[in-house]
Amino acid sequence: MLIANQSVPGGRARAPKLSLHTLTVALAATAMLLGAGCGQTRGPRFEQPGAASPGDAGQRQSSFGGKPVVDIPPQAKAMGAFLQAEVATEAGDRTEALKALEEAVQYDPGNATLRVTLATLYVRDGRLADARVQADEAVKIDPGSSRALLLAAGIDSAVGDDKSAEQDYKEVIRLSPKNQEAYLFLGTLYAERGDYEQARKVFEQLIALDPQSFLGYYYAGRTMLAAGNYAAAEPYYNKALELNPQSELALLDLAALREDQGRRDDAVAIYKKILQINPNDDRAHKRMAELYFAAHASAEAPVKPAPAPEKIDISPSDTRTKIGLLYFERGDFDRAATEFNLVLGAQPDNYRVHYYLGTAYSELGDYDKAAAEFGRILEGNEHYVESRLQLAYIYDKQHDYDRAIAALNQALAKKPDDAEILGFTVGVYQEKKDYPTAIKLAQRMVVLQPKNDKYHFTLGALYDESKRRPASIEEMRKAIDLNPKNAQALNYLGYTYAEDGDHLDEAERLVKRALVIEPEDGFYIDSLGWVYYRKGEYGKAAEQLEKAVNLTGDDPTITEHLGDAYSKLGRSEQAGQQYEDALRRTTDQEQAARLKGKLQALRNVGSASH
Repeated sequence: MLIANQSVPGGRARAPKLSLHTLTVALAATAMLLGAGCGQTRGPRFEQPGAASPGDAGQRQSSFGGKPVVDIPPQAKAMGAFLQAEVATEAGDRTEALKALEEAVQYDPGNATLRVTLATLYVRDGRLADARVQADEAVKIDPGSSRALLLAAGIDSAVGDDKSAEQDYKEVIRLSPKNQEAYLFLGTLYAERGDYEQARKVFEQLIALDPQSFLGYYYAGRTMLAAGNYAAAEPYYNKALELNPQSELALLDLAALREDQGRRDDAVAIYKKILQINPNDDRAHKRMAELYFAAHASAEAPVKPAPAPEKIDISPSDTRTKIGLLYFERGDFDRAATEFNLVLGAQPDNYRVHYYLGTAYSELGDYDKAAAEFGRILEGNEHYVESRLQLAYIYDKQHDYDRAIAALNQALAKKPDDAEILGFTVGVYQEKKDYPTAIKLAQRMVVLQPKNDKYHFTLGALYDESKRRPASIEEMRKAIDLNPKNAQALNYLGYTYAEDGDHLDEAERLVKRALVIEPEDGFYIDSLGWVYYRKGEYGKAAEQLEKAVNLTGDDPTITEHLGDAYSKLGRSEQAGQQYEDALRRTTDQEQAARLKGKLQALRNVGSASH
């Protein structure tokens, strides 16, 4: 079977929604079964303000006589709303989740846990004023909640109330002495105001509690570097790198320290090490270039001193950005978005963090918010091109191809010869079925990199979709000549020959070569089965096609192929089952009409035999 892979990340499966009504009815039924005792039942995540009143409180006479109607306790309603929020969150419906959580707080306003959860959602949406109200209320309800205090401190710091933030961080440390984030934020708060020794003491406390704390050593070193105390900074950085030898953060700081010490060659060696770890580190590339041009004179460009290294930024916002990135790397996109929003509360023009936040929203499936963040990044910003690509990805996922192409053209205006951007643009035009434009761009990719077998494959697949079979075969052959192990090209050409009924022995050899490289690829196995079918070897064809169906599961073309093989073997009932299965799955009208014709033919044969 032909496959021309387009690398577009898949979406998330959405769980079915459970209505608030359903949850509330279920909880009400439980309350009636438990009787008076329900007023004292506590859910694991709920704080109950008070016990139910004795006697007839909470009951009213039924309009039709009989037993009194039992009112649903507010705590049960709150739990129902909270569960609805949980279900909506799992389904990716964050708007519904927020609405349900607001309702839960209305039912149970004395529940600090609910208020902290709501405040966190507000922060995630950038609503810091609303978040601050909820966090402050949570602290009033439960002054011993380190979670509420830590969030309140973060909001205070974001809105510039450093005094309140400092008090809250100290209280968190008193309540939860092992809370690493509180030490980090408090220490960087002191460092930002220039109180480096006080900051150092806080980081030393963290290191004493956790001698393996990479961030404790890293920020202690960063504090001393900002203070100009290089002798004190170096041991901290060395220990941080002992714990994490490939930390680009620590290595970049150490390189800056070497530059400040006048040890340029040592700094260059560290930048080279960073680029070995991550060849795409823009900061190391930029600094290497600055140092190189400063050291090499020419008539047109006399020697100039290199610009000073970027000033060390040690602040709660910088720390929060790094922690947000750590959450992002772990896949905790909700918490990453929360941290990035707190940073933007303090630094609304931090476009790097706008980019990070947009990426987090995109991972959460909140595409409108993601697009808004990427849209804030203007031309001239270092993240402009990447933000256009992210916008194109979102629009492409929404099948808004014109807007996707517009965003890609903005990126190409900055990087006209970037093959990856060209490839992305080709894919969008391909989805739009604008094959002439897609082919033109793919031809440009081949001109830019004539020895890239993947680009020849892409061009060949586009020629095939445009019904230009000879040109497609020529490009597939070029791809194979350039890379004899290009399994996709081997399979594509082999299947093409099988479809045409030409060169069937060569088709078999090509597909078998692809299967040596990727033996468990169901599409390649389908191609081999189809070659056997075209050669009239129907038993061998059915054997391979059964394997292909088992591996791919739900591809209607492979299922139809198996039905064809069964039909040739006289296994009409099984053939009909495969055709019906393929008909249920296909979205292609031409294939659907063909399958209906095959089913009707089987019925006609069955009628004639009776």
